[in-house]
Amino acid sequence: MIKSVYAGQAKLTGRLNRPAPLFTMGLIAAGLLLGCQPPAPTSNAGNAAPGSQTTATPAIPRTADGKPDLSGFWQTLSTAEWDLEAHNARKDAPAGLGVVTDGPIPYQDWALAKKKENFEKRATEDPQTKCYQPGVPRVTYTPFPFQILQSENELTLRYEYAHTLRTIYTNGTQHPPGHIDWYQGDSRGHWEGDTLVVDINDFNDLTWFDRAGNFHSDELHVIERYTLQDADHIQYQATIEDPKVFTKPWNIEVTLYKHKEKGFQLLEYECYTFDYEQFYP
Repeated sequence: MIKSVYAGQAKLTGRLNRPAPLFTMGLIAAGLLLGCQPPAPTSNAGNAAPGSQTTATPAIPRTADGKPDLSGFWQTLSTAEWDLEAHNARKDAPAGLGVVTDGPIPYQDWALAKKKENFEKRATEDPQTKCYQPGVPRVTYTPFPFQILQSENELTLRYEYAHTLRTIYTNGTQHPPGHIDWYQGDSRGHWEGDTLVVDINDFNDLTWFDRAGNFHSDELHVIERYTLQDADHIQYQATIEDPKVFTKPWNIEVTLYKHKEKGFQLLEYECYTFDYEQFYP
């Protein structure tokens, strides 16, 4: 089934790699004979300060303490919400190339059977059909925007979906002792260069990773990495491990895009209220 996705890519690549028509080649040759040359690449090397090194890395916004400024409204355009892995289009999902970066999700045998069962029952068994909070990392790639508010000691993440709220503490504090069952887990972050690294544990087992039935237990452990590539794009990576469900850790990666529309804001999406519209029109 998935081969059709890659076959389409191969056909497109084949078209792009076809030789240029003879007419076009003739124009290029004529230009060279007339002494036409392509413009030389521009360089800022001559304007650089003595002893400095030029770099192609784009400038990124920073906070007063020099950290990358992640503040703003963000949203992914990926199909991860429907299925983390590569998949064909189906009635309830658009096609997608997948966001898992290191092969198939490494389920234990029993867990793979459970995942397949979840897929068959996804229309009614996906926790989000019950309006539960999405959990981490799913809350990041749901098809809803979210806002990051950044201060020196913490980041507050406000999600449009069900008014979900999450705090990432960057003040050096540790996870609370014992195991606590939370939908969003407990998030403790630190900076590694220009990347925010967030360690999350203390999950419950009431969320899925997507609408395709990919799931976890209460032993889920997630490490997120937020890297600001430029003013308008964040590279989001997450390492996922769960010794009850998977044979080894695995990784996903999506791009987050910054909303630039004038007056943009989070709106309301309280899905559980839709069931009451018949009583409170």
